[in-house]
Amino acid sequence: MVTEQTHRRPRVMILGAGFAGTHAAEALAKLPVDVTVVDRRNHFTFQPLLYQVALAVLSPAEIASPVRTILRHNANTEVLMDEAVAFDLEGRRVRFRSGAEIAYDYLMLATGATHSYLGHDQWEPLAPGLKTIEDAIEIRRRVLLAFELAEREMLETGSHPPLNFVVIGGGPTGVELAGAICDITRRFMRHDFRHIDPATSRVILIEGEKHVLSTYPEELSIKAEEQLRALGVEVHLNLRVTDVQPGYVIAGGQRIDAAVTLWAAGVQASPLGKLLGVPTDKRGCVLVNSTLNPEGHREIFICGDLAHFEQDGHQVPGVAQPAMQMGDHVARMIAADLNHQPRKPFHYFDKGDMATIGRLSAVAKVEWPFKARWSGFPAWITWLVVHIYFLIGFRNRLAVLSQWVWSYFTFTYGVRLIYGSQVLPGWTDRDGVETHPGELQAASQRTQTQPPSKPAAAD
Repeated sequence: MVTEQTHRRPRVMILGAGFAGTHAAEALAKLPVDVTVVDRRNHFTFQPLLYQVALAVLSPAEIASPVRTILRHNANTEVLMDEAVAFDLEGRRVRFRSGAEIAYDYLMLATGATHSYLGHDQWEPLAPGLKTIEDAIEIRRRVLLAFELAEREMLETGSHPPLNFVVIGGGPTGVELAGAICDITRRFMRHDFRHIDPATSRVILIEGEKHVLSTYPEELSIKAEEQLRALGVEVHLNLRVTDVQPGYVIAGGQRIDAAVTLWAAGVQASPLGKLLGVPTDKRGCVLVNSTLNPEGHREIFICGDLAHFEQDGHQVPGVAQPAMQMGDHVARMIAADLNHQPRKPFHYFDKGDMATIGRLSAVAKVEWPFKARWSGFPAWITWLVVHIYFLIGFRNRLAVLSQWVWSYFTFTYGVRLIYGSQVLPGWTDRDGVETHPGELQAASQRTQTQPPSKPAAAD
């Protein structure tokens, strides 16, 4: 099926309905253009709070909104649920997985990033990363299931494998995951089990650099490490993981047992960047000029994690702030074209960075409206206010705030649900039978009402 452009107004096609895509679509609503927003999912995800879904603080619906709902008041905007698979840059067309081909006058790519296992893709089923709602639900399943299996083993045999949670990577995602796991094990689950003590579990954070949060100012990185250790996280710096296996990892030549292994050590750009056939960097990010275009393609804009844009000699980070600003700027550049005015170069206005570490613990680098470096409770309050403000939709803001207040005063989490498989990689049951990665997909198809059959022992 080929969809021809039969109207006279320019068509702007936006691939990706994340921070950049939704901001661009909102800004384009007042221009005389037709906007098509395409995403393979029907919802926008507020990624900074994904870890709270992964650790059972929030439900997915509290950090996600349907794209159609967000853009429902934009009369010039249509939303399609599809996935781009090829580009005809000369003919200005995009081909989609559904078979449709749609023409465009302007094309904006903002399809984000995915996990990078640094050349070891076989680690992915053993150490899930955190980029999507599906990832968060899988991490929640593994973390909560580890305690359930330990409780059962303790009742039946009087012992259980070590409850070690290994987080690989000390960036914001790794720090937030490690701190949140410590919070739920030492505060929120301490009275829920009869045969095990969740507080005796170990949370091990492995970082290859000399500091966690290595992109932050050094004093904040040190403060973050101190707060992690105070929570009970075992922080290992200058240590690189060389192998991930079911039930353990190898780091620095040593084996570290792991009931659950989580990956937060690397990202790579969406593969759509390479499909364009334009220059990219080693992570697959598209090299763009001062107006966010690949060289030689003024009609194409690259935004968010997918863009390699340098300012003051450094690549602008692939986080929410620059993505939103890029989306807004694309609309301004298209408006300039329509008014026959020159485009202005994009300039990233850094308002600061922050990362939460645990209950009442965070670090914040504030650049606007004043400069400040905070840690502990002041940084945690700042983090809370900023994230509530940027959540899309009043219902989500109210729901998240009420859930946080409830959790703060009652020390209970309300979304502690396990869906899908009752199998963990490397978990050894009472008969000494170990689960291997190849069995996970088959096990995930079994219903929860029928426990998985015992896997065959490896040869």
